[in-house]
This record gives sequence, structure tokens and C-alpha cells, in this order.
Amino acid sequence: MTTEAGRKILAEHPGTTGSLGCAISEAVEDAVSREGYRYVLGSVLNQVLLHQSVIGMETMAALDKYGIEPDMIIGCAGGGSNLGGLISPFMGKKLRGEADYDIVAVEPASCPSLTRGKYAYDFCDTGKICPLAKMYTLGSGFIPSPNHAGGLRYHGMSPILSELYDQGMMRAISVEQTAVFEAAEMFARVEGILPAPESSHAIRAAIDEALRCKETGEEKTIVFGLTGTGYFDMVAYEKYNDGQMTDYIPTDEDLKPGFDSLPKI
Repeated sequence: MTTEAGRKILAEHPGTTGSLGCAISEAVEDAVSREGYRYVLGSVLNQVLLHQSVIGMETMAALDKYGIEPDMIIGCAGGGSNLGGLISPFMGKKLRGEADYDIVAVEPASCPSLTRGKYAYDFCDTGKICPLAKMYTLGSGFIPSPNHAGGLRYHGMSPILSELYDQGMMRAISVEQTAVFEAAEMFARVEGILPAPESSHAIRAAIDEALRCKETGEEKTIVFGLTGTGYFDMVAYEKYNDGQMTDYIPTDEDLKPGFDSLPKI
């Protein structure tokens, strides 16, 4: 209620729990209304993926040190900056024909921009303040269901990752949040690290792939990104453990308003 963009979003989506797109609109408005302030987008855009590539460079250096060559690289995907950072140097090798990897983006089933979105020009924020970007998107007006607790609340995907996905250089899957939190709890019990819900999307996919390999007898080196800890997400873990967490997968009808609002270009 403290910004014009926020009030407009609330009027269109009463009681909304918000999204990254909402936060960007409010932050930009707040910054441009103050003398001496600037706002730099910290997710999705190309320069952010470049900055985050240190994650992938460190990962590659560690693997090289021990003579390990990954078969599969898995990362959680909301706006895409974390995934893009993880896969950047590996994708470089793949594009140059030096190696081949199965690169997988894992997104929430409740906010499936890659697996169910459209590749189109769209606003990067819900309030339509920021410039347009060509990306896989559910429409800037799409806001994930209020029951969604697993992070990655963004309507679109990084332009770079969208192009790579469109070219078939990587693939994407979506997972339900109860399965994500099940994997998170399993990981915490085994590794002693409580993972962030965002990270746990990648953990879910890594566990599922490892179990498939166990069944088939295939040997595979799987790398996934553990992006953070979940100590600020205890309410979500509480809901999961109390059986109050539910899954929501938007129907085609739910997605239609967002698609209809895409700019006509």
C-alpha cells in the first residue's frame, strides 16, 4: 500500500501474496522517486547471469581438480539468474562442441514459465515499468497461487536461458511443491543442511534422476546447485510437516489472462 504500483496490483489482485515481478515494480518506483537513488535489476537480465557465472566457474574448477566430468547439471529456475550462473561455463563448452551435458532447469509446477509459457516480448515486472524482454513468460500479470511457498515466484525466464531453451540446448521440468519439500527434508536428514525451498527444486530432480539410475544400473555424475539455506522459510516447512501444504497446478484457463495481456508486437 506504500507505492502506486503496489496499490494498482492489489486492486487487480486483491489479497495477493505478490511475486518477484511485483517487488521489482515497487522497488523501481521507490528508487526513481528519491533524489540520488538508482535501481539495478538483480535477477533475470544478462548482466546478472554474467555476475552469477562465478558459481559455475567455481563448480567447474572443483570438478576439474578431482577429474570429474558431469553428465547432468541441474538448477532451480525462477527468473533464471542462479541457473544461468551455474551452467554458464558448461554451456560454453557445449556450444563450442567441446563437451555435452544434459542441462536441466527445474521450475515450480505452479509457475511454469518454461514448460508452459510462451516465447514472446513481455514486461519484466508486474507493474509494466521496466523495458520489454523476449523470454518465455506466463504474462507479466500472472501471479503464482497464494499457497505457493517454494520461492521462484516469477512470471518469466531470463532472455539468455529462454534462447538456449528455444534452441534445444537445455531442457526444463516442473515439480510440485509437496514433492520439493519432501526432497528438502530428506536432504536435511542426510546432509545436515536445511536447504532453501528454491534449491530444493534442483534437489528433487537430482534425487529422482539418481533413483532412475539405480533402477537401470546406469552410472551418471549429477551436479546440482544448492543455492541457499532455508532458515528463513520455517513457516513453509511447518506447513509441510503439519500436512497443511497443498499443490496447485494452474489450468490452461488460469494461464489465459496472462497470455492475453502480452504486448502486441
